[in-house]
Amino acid sequence: MTNPLQSDPVQSDPVKPNPVQSDPVQLDPVQADSVQVDRPWRIFLSTGEVSGDLQGALLIGALQRAAAERGRSLEITALGGSKMAAAGAKLIFDTSAIGSIGLWEALPFVIPTLRLQQRTKAALRQQPPDAAVFIDYIGPNLAMGHFFKRQLPHVPTAYYIAPQEWVWSLGDRNTTQVVGLTDVILAIFPQEATYYERYGAQVKWIGHPLIDRLASAPDRTQARQQLGLDPDRLTVVVLPASRRQELKLLMPSLLGAARLVQQRHPNAQLIIPVSLPAYRAVIEQAMANCGLQATIVNDSLAAMAAADLALTKSGTVNLELALLKIPQVVAYKVSPITAWIARKLLKFSITFMSPPNLVAERAIVPELMQEDASPERIATEALALLEPARSTQLQQDYTAMRDRLGGEGATDRAAREILDLVEARQRIGEDKGLKGRDQMPKPLGLG
Repeated sequence: MTNPLQSDPVQSDPVKPNPVQSDPVQLDPVQADSVQVDRPWRIFLSTGEVSGDLQGALLIGALQRAAAERGRSLEITALGGSKMAAAGAKLIFDTSAIGSIGLWEALPFVIPTLRLQQRTKAALRQQPPDAAVFIDYIGPNLAMGHFFKRQLPHVPTAYYIAPQEWVWSLGDRNTTQVVGLTDVILAIFPQEATYYERYGAQVKWIGHPLIDRLASAPDRTQARQQLGLDPDRLTVVVLPASRRQELKLLMPSLLGAARLVQQRHPNAQLIIPVSLPAYRAVIEQAMANCGLQATIVNDSLAAMAAADLALTKSGTVNLELALLKIPQVVAYKVSPITAWIARKLLKFSITFMSPPNLVAERAIVPELMQEDASPERIATEALALLEPARSTQLQQDYTAMRDRLGGEGATDRAAREILDLVEARQRIGEDKGLKGRDQMPKPLGLG
């Protein structure tokens, strides 16, 4: 991965900034080129972590399709990761490994994030986009939202996959910021849409983008053949980490549980997909430490599709597994300091943490948090999922959950709404000289 502190946004940007024009008060580049209809539309995407990189890549493909339908070309710049770069974005910085959950866990990322954002903002002032899209990643994206609101208020903004304040919020401060800093929220969960609408946001529920991604997933036979696995043996996938903190706090419990499952089912084959190449050596060492026999693979989608059972962290992968109808045990841990603050000082509690349970609004997959996420508890829950009656019920629950996520085409719907923002902005530039965000009409089809 690229070290964000060693990257140079000036060199990465398609147009070299002019240092003389670094003062945002003196700049008016958007007005200068707003009527140049022949130039490519510029879209800026901001996200972080492995899941954000995946969602950003899916959106980039949809944006390119939607632009082609309108006879337009795009220049997409981004804070993201390798998947977004492969999809066609020019990365300003690689942020796929910058992310955490918890107060204490976030501290190491504060200074690097501030530095890369300062340099990103300088590049954006020199070449403002025609629209900015924020994808999850609440802390950094709220900062970017304030930047656009204060220094580039003429640039329309959308929040795609808004922060799950409807799950985690201790108050409405973040919610009101999200609503105030964005022109439209493109919601992927129905509960998300309802929640933000209550705060006065302009919201479009587009459905969940993983529906499209999983439509092209291999079936179990194909996945096992692709990964060189025995087609008939019990196959367990372990998904221990997409954030660095999870390597230390959660992975030992998940690998320990996998070892216990392996002891009960000696013929089982275990696979561990690596979310980031930098994590491979750490995972290999942890496997050696606990005596786990497993195969490390690079293709996470094939690994999930090949499995009969999953031992997994909480996150986007839970929904992917549910859509693939793979039984799973979800576990999560934060540092003891963060857990103490949350429980004792903030009085924090949640009903569910995994997306399948959040969508279903009931417990359809087992969740284990903090002290409960021990190897023994995880293994016990996992072995129970192999019982025929439990497995049958879970399949029915997965089907009902899937029906709540909307139809295919979520990313295409999101892309069309984003390009509607660009067209609305362009009309203002042509007809009124771009007098500001407050006069911009609402995007077509939103309400």
